[in-house]
Amino acid sequence: MQHRDLPVIPSNRVDDLHNLDQVDSADLVLFMAGNQFMVMGDLLEAFRRKHPEVDNIYYETLPPGLELKQILAGGALFGERVLNVVPDIYASVNREAMKRLEGAGFISGADSILYLHNRLVLMVKSGNPLNIESVADLGRDEVRISQPSAVYEDIANYIVQMYREAGGEDLVNRILEVKRAEGTTLFTVVHHRETPLRIMKGTADVGPVWATEVVHAQKEGLAVDAVDVGARLDQSDKINYYICRLKNSPHKKNADNFLKFITSREGQGIYQSHGFVPHFPT
Repeated sequence: MQHRDLPVIPSNRVDDLHNLDQVDSADLVLFMAGNQFMVMGDLLEAFRRKHPEVDNIYYETLPPGLELKQILAGGALFGERVLNVVPDIYASVNREAMKRLEGAGFISGADSILYLHNRLVLMVKSGNPLNIESVADLGRDEVRISQPSAVYEDIANYIVQMYREAGGEDLVNRILEVKRAEGTTLFTVVHHRETPLRIMKGTADVGPVWATEVVHAQKEGLAVDAVDVGARLDQSDKINYYICRLKNSPHKKNADNFLKFITSREGQGIYQSHGFVPHFPT
């Protein structure tokens, strides 16, 4: 395969390539959906306590669409380097990604596991100075929104559905078109980095995010709060995380043990402590 056919990992995503120096000697390779970045340290520390034989773990927290492209292409370009790493595990917030892997022969239908959920909230500055109380408030003239772009982030599709359920196509158009033209809807490329920064700098007043993003930001000491949108709108019944072991996994035993761990009571409890909604009992 020509290098030009490989997907390119942007140079500014180096923080999403964890233990890159161990990529060629890893005992386990994980391609985890990027919005799990905040939980991975605690999760892998607990996993290693149970499985000390799994010494070196290389993992990515890139957008799952980019990770999927790596799998399908057989590698990726990162700067001048070709990453030919074959993942043991792939996770996504998109069922269609699993169907594509199945269609390409990387997994069978039974290999995909639903293991986790998330929900949407509105991130605001601590104290909620504009008194944003509902999704409908995002349509107000003075409210500046940090809005994930559907071009780059799967979360945007759930957010648009939340807008639609809260105020119909009028609210969708108001936020995505009218306010964008007015300069009060600001699109993001990496929402979990840009939205907290904008809110803290005062260039945005609110951002629809995963509930886990607010928990993480608060743990990092940022002065932000969450406005709960309510169970009717938070999309928790639709936001499903899927995970699988690939058929060509180089470390099958370690991969199977990892899947057992994250679906266990302890693993699910760690996710819950970071704001996720467990799929299995904790």
